[in-house]
Formats: sequence, structure tokens, C-alpha cells
Amino acid sequence: MIIPEIENSIFMLVDVQEKLLPAMNNAAGCLDRNRILLKSAAELGIKVIASEQYPQGLGGTVEELKNLFCPDWTVVEKNTFSCFGAEPFVAELKNSAARNLFISGIESHVCVLQTALDARDDYQVFVISDAVTSRKAEDYTTALQTMRQNGIQVISTESILFMLMRSSKHQAFKAISKLIR
Repeated sequence: MIIPEIENSIFMLVDVQEKLLPAMNNAAGCLDRNRILLKSAAELGIKVIASEQYPQGLGGTVEELKNLFCPDWTVVEKNTFSCFGAEPFVAELKNSAARNLFISGIESHVCVLQTALDARDDYQVFVISDAVTSRKAEDYTTALQTMRQNGIQVISTESILFMLMRSSKHQAFKAISKLIR
């Protein structure tokens, strides 16, 4: 594993939507971790791409997270399970300097898994274990195991944030430290 740099990283928020989130196992924990990730992305200057699976039926990204979006972040509508099936998503990545993708969201065994698997040949992929979930705990556990077996890094919110900052001397250290307490 190559330690990622802020400059070549993107956070991906996968399908944390109004009608999906309430049905998830540990929905509150997942929402909390994604809130921390979005606030930290803003502090660090890391772009976020959010996906919404069939928003006409499942609603948009939950307001608590959408309210944290920076103006230059992108929301992509999709009907495929993998984000890579949505051409606007693929185009957004191609127009970036991204080499590292940090993936969070729902459901871990469907959209998160398929997106991570599709990304692994072209990017260093990190799935943030405490910021993903599924309806059933067994599906979540199996998804993380499958990802690890396929060369995807599974890491926690705190680990990835401190990895990106590298030092307590980083200008965002105090703000991010307060977020994770």
C-alpha cells in the first residue's frame, strides 16, 4: 500500500439516501462517520463525489449530509449498482488527479462492493469500514471480507484521516481532532 496524498485523493459518498438509510443496520453510526468524513474533506480540501441510486424513488442524499456539501463537490445520479456504470461519475474521475478513492456509504454488499471492485485496477481503493453499512450485519461482514480478499484496503475513519494529515503539525489537525472526539 502506498500512503495516499491529499492532492490525489477523492472521497466517494455512495447512496446515503433518505429512503435507504433508515433501513440500514447501525444507520446512526454510519451517518455520524460520514458526517465526520465530509467535514474533514472540506477541512483538507479533498473533493467529494456523491452518488444517488434512483433518487426519484429512493430520495436524495440525506439532508444532514447534503447540507455539508461544498460548492465544487459533485452529485451523480445512477441506476447501476456500481458508480462506474454512470458516465458522469466516470467523467468526473477522469477529469481529476485522483489515484486514491475513499469509499463510504450503503449498501456495503451491493453498490459499495461493486464500485470498489470496479475501481481496484485503476485506483488505490480504501473502503471506510465504520462509514459503510448494509441492512443485515452478515452482508456487511461478508462484503468487507470479499473486498479484503480482492486487494481493497479496509480502514477506519480515524485511520484514514490521520494517514492523510501525516502529522499533528498539519493545519487541519486541531479541527479534525475535535470532529473525531
